[in-house]
Amino acid sequence: RVVGDQYTCFIGADNKKIGRAAGEWLARKLGGKGRIVELKGLMTSTPGQDRHSGFREGLQGSDVKVVFEADMKWLEPDARKEMESALARFPRIDAVYAHNDPGAHGAWLAAQAAGREKEIAFIGIDALPHEGRVYVQQGVLAATFEYPTGGDRAIAVALDILGGKDVPKEITLPSRVYTIDNVKQGGEELSF
Repeated sequence: RVVGDQYTCFIGADNKKIGRAAGEWLARKLGGKGRIVELKGLMTSTPGQDRHSGFREGLQGSDVKVVFEADMKWLEPDARKEMESALARFPRIDAVYAHNDPGAHGAWLAAQAAGREKEIAFIGIDALPHEGRVYVQQGVLAATFEYPTGGDRAIAVALDILGGKDVPKEITLPSRVYTIDNVKQGGEELSF
């Protein structure tokens, strides 16, 4: 996210709403109670901050507790290392929420090495076709929440700007959730 208003047009999804949708989805999946790990993206970045605060909002009203949290800086190896620490400390973990799909995959790899991957649900954000969606199809992730890249929209808006057309200051891209039940059909659009 761009801080301030010194830009012509911002195109992107709403990380806070995506985080909230992930929290609500996970609370439903766990039946309103459970012990989870949150592996955060770089918390000095606005996406990390928004994905965290939105997720915590999504958990409100449930008995889902974050028992371990760490900043894995968007990196799969860091997420794996942090998950190893969580597994060593907690004999029961019901789910992992990672701020990106590589983080969720790293957590899954740590759980797999410990023989615990089948007892934990893993969710991430980004849903890139070659990453998060594939992990869902493979049964590694229970869900991935899309942060659309928006490249096609950015090019169209850039051409409009170069052509002298007025463009909106903010364009919020829609997002989808992908689960094993809907990934082959293109996911399900999130309603905010």
